[in-house]
Amino acid sequence: MNQQAEPLRISLLALPQTTPAAVYGLFEVLSAVGSIWDRLTGQQTRARRISAEIVARRKEAFTCAIGTPIQPHASFADTVGTDVVIVTDLALPLDGGAAGGWGEEMAWVREQLAAGATVCSVCTGSIFLAEAGLLDGKDAASHWIAADIFRDRYPLVKFRPERIVCDMDPEGQLITTGGASSWEDLALHLIARHCGKEEAARIAKVFLLGDRSDGQLPFATMAKPKRHEDAAIGNCQVWIADNYTAANPVTRMVAESGLPERTFKRRFKAATGYTPVDYVQSLRIEEAKQMLEATTEATDAIAEIVGYEDPAFFRRLFRRHTGITPARYRQRFRVRPG
Repeated sequence: MNQQAEPLRISLLALPQTTPAAVYGLFEVLSAVGSIWDRLTGQQTRARRISAEIVARRKEAFTCAIGTPIQPHASFADTVGTDVVIVTDLALPLDGGAAGGWGEEMAWVREQLAAGATVCSVCTGSIFLAEAGLLDGKDAASHWIAADIFRDRYPLVKFRPERIVCDMDPEGQLITTGGASSWEDLALHLIARHCGKEEAARIAKVFLLGDRSDGQLPFATMAKPKRHEDAAIGNCQVWIADNYTAANPVTRMVAESGLPERTFKRRFKAATGYTPVDYVQSLRIEEAKQMLEATTEATDAIAEIVGYEDPAFFRRLFRRHTGITPARYRQRFRVRPG
């Protein structure tokens, strides 16, 4: 994917019964695609961007089911040619006649589907899709608490309470998810499909999406070094970027700088925010993480490639930086082809 591609247009449908967490969470995460990693780390990714907007029957702000204001960016009349529609979760229990007031919204969603858009739901948002008749004969996920609603009101829907992401529509145009926090899974699913699995992995790391049982360190990456005007240190940073696997890299950077060792170390820390050894180790660990994500190289081989002859030392260092072993990291973040 590259940034010259047209941004993916995603419309987040807001209903009076909508709850705000998924609407605003999806808006923030999706709007960050293709830009936030570059901005935070300085690494150019060229991932396809996403243009997200909150859409409703009218553009005026309204108070949602739990009393939070929702401000749509656009009305249905303003929204033409969207690529993805997402119906976020609805507060339960629904008022008796709630579904009867969705006529205009259901008509608009059907139009987008007919025009080729992918239509998704988060959690109880699948009730809206079921009411619109879009899930008849199809597998669908929702919150487990909605099982009775689907059994009694939508018997033609194949309710799948065990699923988190249910992308089982033969045409690939309908995606439902289960659970209020499943908007995170849907976001990563859509990002991987349209903007690349690598970008989905980067977004997961920035926002700590997915399994957080190992803490924050597995998601962290090397912080972008501070901007500075120290030319001698800047030249060393350029050199080490190409030579981080070299033996005795700090000693060689000192020589490259032409400064006394103590002066070099003091100026390096002041300029970059890292000690020289921490800087080198961070570069090496980042390269190792990239290889664990993208290749099938053995861990011992990766250790040697990034500059460590002792695999046991590399594993200890890797765990100190990431909180987990290289094997666990690969299991968590491996970008699988296809």
